[in-house]
Amino acid sequence: MAMNDTLAMALSTILNAEKVGKPTCIVHPISKTAKAVLEIMKAHHFIGEFTAVEDGKGGFIEITLIGGVNKCGAIKPRFAAKVNEYGKFEKRFLPSKDFGFLIVSTPKGIMIQNEAKEKNLGGKLIAFVY
Repeated sequence: MAMNDTLAMALSTILNAEKVGKPTCIVHPISKTAKAVLEIMKAHHFIGEFTAVEDGKGGFIEITLIGGVNKCGAIKPRFAAKVNEYGKFEKRFLPSKDFGFLIVSTPKGIMIQNEAKEKNLGGKLIAFVY
């Protein structure tokens, strides 16, 4: 199977495992971006703990699921968003105001759109979670 987008694969694996009610799921291969997105999801209580294992074949991450994800996914194409444009993308990808968040890759690292707004940073939209 050709693997082009490790982040999209990771998010769809989590979503599918959540839908069938599994307590854990394994995502492979891993990427720095996927790890950063998982850190954000953990910090906001969408997923539980996760451990990254390097096995010499791209590695994998074992994630403890806590039933917090309603929907999550990678945003393709990766839209560039200015600080004043986040609202329009929130309307497009999130079901309602203050419910879930967009994950943005900014020059200062990967963060949620509210943090990027506070720091006055634009960036590329990479994922959404709610």
